[in-house]
Amino acid sequence: MKIKKFLYSQKAAPYVFVLPFILSFAIFWIYPLFSTVKMSFQTILPGQVEWVGLDNYTKLLKDSTFFTAIKNSFTYMVWTLILLIPFPMLFAVLIDSNLVKAKGFWKGVLYLPALTSVVISGMLFRLMFSEYPTSQMNILLQKFGFDAIPWLKQGSTAMFALLLLACWRWTGVNMLYFLSGLKGIDGALYESAEIDGANGWQKFWNITMPLLKPTTIYVLTISVYAGLAMFLESYMLWSGNTSPKNIGLTIVGYLYKRGIERNQLGYASAVGLVLLVLALVINVVQLICNGTFKKEED
Repeated sequence: MKIKKFLYSQKAAPYVFVLPFILSFAIFWIYPLFSTVKMSFQTILPGQVEWVGLDNYTKLLKDSTFFTAIKNSFTYMVWTLILLIPFPMLFAVLIDSNLVKAKGFWKGVLYLPALTSVVISGMLFRLMFSEYPTSQMNILLQKFGFDAIPWLKQGSTAMFALLLLACWRWTGVNMLYFLSGLKGIDGALYESAEIDGANGWQKFWNITMPLLKPTTIYVLTISVYAGLAMFLESYMLWSGNTSPKNIGLTIVGYLYKRGIERNQLGYASAVGLVLLVLALVINVVQLICNGTFKKEED
């Protein structure tokens, strides 16, 4: 009876509703994080755990493959920021304007790839970018008078394939984020600007861009994490975690290679923590630069 009275009390109700989130956060985030920190200072073998201090981190500093993975992930992240923020914003502005008809149709067309499984998408793009003359991309090259090339065996063309896959899948998602931000902008601001003689570019630059800043920061933040954490797209594009000269190896791919394929869980934990620190540092820096932590003046 006392338990029922406690659960139905106004003081206890908020804690009861929040409890599932707290438990899931503690079990699936806090506990794994502390376990990973502990494991990064250990060598873990079946039935054998040995403390090695900073040895795993010392090895990382001398591991050229690890730095190759960082370079690949960082390059991929930078290019996805360049491509998957301005273009979705532009598409959102166009769809929200009166210049585009059948808006629902275009929203569906652009968002549909996000509903496709990464496994299926990766397989399709692997066939499209095959080195054989009969692959779609090589057929396109030959129509313009160029020879067929091994797309997934060269660094620049392999990165192009990865970026095209990312743009195909995520342009529609980011566009919807920006569309939701545009719905929060008061139309009276555009009417006032039009009365003052502002053209389309001036309205976009002086009204749309500043008022979309919160949405842009959000998209930028999740894009930094998504770019650094990319793995499955690369894995499917090369049909495994091995690519020529590691041109498709990412940080998460290297973590998988060490932890799962080679059973070096301690070393993989160190790789994972470095990834976490990189993502946190980059996002904190960009949030500071964007003025997120500044106090509003009275």
